[in-house]
Amino acid sequence: MGKVYFSKNISPEAIWNLYQLVAFDEPGKIGIKLHFGEDGNHNFLEPGLTRLLTRNTKAHFVETNVLYLGKRHETESHLQLAREHGFNFAPLHILDADGEYTEPRQGYKHYQEVRLPLGIKEYDSFIIYSHFKGHIMSGFGGAIKNVGMGMASIPGKMAQHASRIPLIKGERCINCGICLQSCPGDAITLEPVKINYHTCIGCGKCIGVCPQRVFNIPWSSTSNHVFQERLVEYAAMIAENRNMVFINVIDRVSASCDCDSGAPAPFLNNVGILASRDMLGIDKASLDLVNSLTSEEDSFLTHSHTSGQHQLKYAAATGLGSLEYELIEQG
Repeated sequence: MGKVYFSKNISPEAIWNLYQLVAFDEPGKIGIKLHFGEDGNHNFLEPGLTRLLTRNTKAHFVETNVLYLGKRHETESHLQLAREHGFNFAPLHILDADGEYTEPRQGYKHYQEVRLPLGIKEYDSFIIYSHFKGHIMSGFGGAIKNVGMGMASIPGKMAQHASRIPLIKGERCINCGICLQSCPGDAITLEPVKINYHTCIGCGKCIGVCPQRVFNIPWSSTSNHVFQERLVEYAAMIAENRNMVFINVIDRVSASCDCDSGAPAPFLNNVGILASRDMLGIDKASLDLVNSLTSEEDSFLTHSHTSGQHQLKYAAATGLGSLEYELIEQG
């Protein structure tokens, strides 16, 4: 049974105090993995909440570029957006700015390797600082999603989201050849545009470079249950042999993720902060608190129309942590 510390006070001081209860004795160089908020999103967490944490740990803010098109797809515009959103008082590091690599794994149902950003190698420990909120495919997004999706490289994100890579809208193609120059697998041919699925490595570069948006992510090709399993496995594989502590903030809880520029207004506010060394325990405790305050059996099934219960059950079966936890309230 893992220990989960909880404070109803949402403040920089409370975050620092809770972190000290779960911190490693010799953390080395620390990265705080968080979310800078999508352009147009109004629900992401107030940056100043981490001011004491970053100052006292000398940590870097770390993130990865996203799979879909937008400011967070490219490193420079991603960093600029982070500064515009107020994350300007600690060093910023987009972990996959210099590329990616693979690490082999064994004993998992969906994967035999994990695809990671090169920058992850620069850190000795990570504080996984997560905004607990809804998500259209995972039901909710907390520590598990922040690690599994948030710390994967773009090809790793693609592997979790899609069964077919990618979807082609050939009528948009103007045969400009930009995709040919960018494809590391030499998998694309033109006139008409086609992808050789035997040589495609699923890197997603064609999606990002095509000016006509010929290549698209086939979101509907993966069921929510399979997506949640893939998310859990990636989280487990990334966390393997890495020092991680977890902080979840339950505030501005919307039905949609901070990646959604048009996310609806929150349905729950000002619940509190949790901290733990148990990735599964902290997400289970967070969900239980949300459900208790909304008086609903499954709040995100109601608001996001997707249940995250399979995510939790599969995480327990994978050995990611414990569904049983001790909630220890702090003043």
